[in-house]
Amino acid sequence: MSTPPEMPVLGLPGLALASGEIVAVLGGNGSGKTSLLEGILGLQPLSDLGLFGQDASALSVEQRVALGIGYVPAGRRVFAGLTVRENLEAACGLPARDRASQVDAMFALFPLLGERPAARAWLLSGGQQQMLALARAMMNRPGLLLLDEPTLGLAPRIVAELFEALRKLAAGGTAILLAEQRAGLALTVARRGIVLSRGRIVRDASASALAMDPTLSDLMASG
Repeated sequence: MSTPPEMPVLGLPGLALASGEIVAVLGGNGSGKTSLLEGILGLQPLSDLGLFGQDASALSVEQRVALGIGYVPAGRRVFAGLTVRENLEAACGLPARDRASQVDAMFALFPLLGERPAARAWLLSGGQQQMLALARAMMNRPGLLLLDEPTLGLAPRIVAELFEALRKLAAGGTAILLAEQRAGLALTVARRGIVLSRGRIVRDASASALAMDPTLSDLMASG
């Protein structure tokens, strides 16, 4: 979904996200990161929500997804018994010809998946499953991608590959909200970051400013 530059992809009190922007949502356990993502998706109450230039506060999960939201929850949650290709096709509501094209696009973004299209998801490594979860979330070409702790338990090499994929998606216009407890890591890919404490934004700054902020660890520990 394309969005005019002047129209925020996501609008909340104290938070706006533009097309092609990666924003890190930082905070310790219980700070509200997952609740924020689930509120945007519609799984939890969240008021004053704007999506793609319209008031989305009263929309259902299905309606918000149809507007252009992709979601990768913590824990990957791929369809273990389906193949890589079947996982992607099952998540896609595009016409058959566009579906095949989008599968190819995801295989180009994640070559390791393209090498194993017929492999059952449960046979993939943890990193490959996370790639599959991300690729599956992009199958309907969303304009806004929500990611919850995508680097959890992954080796640095796999994290680097995931982050490179996120940069490519952002360069193509996808807005990305990345919830992470590992602040230093998230700030290497994000343009901007917010820090949550008890569900409230207590800091909003550029990624470079947050990375150099000596109080960041204290803010992260405030819960």
